[in-house]
Amino acid sequence: MRLLSGLLRSFIKRGQMRVYDVKGALHSFGSGDDGPTVTIRLHDKKLYRSLFLNPELAAGEAYMNGTLTMEQGSSCYDFLFLFSINRAPLGAHPVQSLLRKGWKSLRRHQQKNSVERAKKQARHHYDLSTDLYRLFLEGGLNYSCAYYRSADDTLEDAQEAKLTHLVAKLDLKPGMRVLEIGGGWGSLAIRMAQAGAKVTSLNVSPEQVNIAKQRTIEAGLDDRVEFLLKDYREFEGKFDRVISVGMMEHVGIGHLDAYFAKVGECLSDNGFAVIHSIGRMTPPGTTGPFIRKYIFPGGYVPALSEVFASTERLGLWVCDAEVLRLHYYYTIRDWRGRFEARHEEVKALYDEKFCRMWEFYLCAVELGFLHGSNMVFQLMLSKERDAVPLLRDFTVDNERAMNSAKTPVQAG
Repeated sequence: MRLLSGLLRSFIKRGQMRVYDVKGALHSFGSGDDGPTVTIRLHDKKLYRSLFLNPELAAGEAYMNGTLTMEQGSSCYDFLFLFSINRAPLGAHPVQSLLRKGWKSLRRHQQKNSVERAKKQARHHYDLSTDLYRLFLEGGLNYSCAYYRSADDTLEDAQEAKLTHLVAKLDLKPGMRVLEIGGGWGSLAIRMAQAGAKVTSLNVSPEQVNIAKQRTIEAGLDDRVEFLLKDYREFEGKFDRVISVGMMEHVGIGHLDAYFAKVGECLSDNGFAVIHSIGRMTPPGTTGPFIRKYIFPGGYVPALSEVFASTERLGLWVCDAEVLRLHYYYTIRDWRGRFEARHEEVKALYDEKFCRMWEFYLCAVELGFLHGSNMVFQLMLSKERDAVPLLRDFTVDNERAMNSAKTPVQAG
């Protein structure tokens, strides 16, 4: 317990951490000022060493396995909130700093995402039962950052606004051909088809493709949307527009050039692309060990400097860049609340360990968008400097036109 106590004493500067060790003795760290007081209990003395050496991974695994439990009204969210507001002192600790340097040196190996490996990694997450996602997503099964006009928007309204915002940026005209890289469960493809586009949607998840096809048939748009079970590197074609939402995070640092090269190859000379991705406002880093091991193997959130370096190397015009700072925090806040409210139903689909794993994941990423360096960016890319309208006003004009054209929902 001595090494772990030294680590906790060095970085808990805000709030207070109270720890019951395996013998029942209570240890307190921090003054309790300017932050919550969180009480935990450790049930395995091996945690003293593993938490000291790799707290991010060991804490998540211990919470999953029940060897680290919350006491006296504390929750997983409170626990991770306390860590998130003390992030800087933790990273400055000599052992943790050395650990992060080691992770960074290995990141290209960890993200060696060949076509087959990328498919396997994506299916690890997206081929979970769709019934799971239905428990905490809205009806459209949109599993990416929503677009909140205020923090009090409903998840349903915010996801609808996201689709409208993206379609407005595409500036679609009837008959245009659109390539979607990473199609999810089909909501965006349906919206683009409703706007008159002919859509080809790529996805490596059989579960998602099956659901998306069924939804498109039900919408009467199956003649306008084609879903292909392909990695982006396996596809060729020319399109007026290319759109990719929540996909670039799975590409990996060593594959950014291949990804953007494919976007450019698939664009007509006068076409343009809209890319929506999680990013970081800090210099290049690494994927957290818990997320990398259990949630998104092979995934990486790129720094803007890495993204722009790639577009520069490939000669693509960045015609517009919009940064959404708190939108994903609000989105995951709503997902987490719904997930926790349906805990027993999630447990019936999987088990208690799975519930704890996902609770830890959702809490961690939510706080990453509140106190960490994460945000979401939307880029508009083209091969020609004049492919995108001269003024960005067209996006607002298109949004207003689409919103005014919507039929009001009838009561009853």
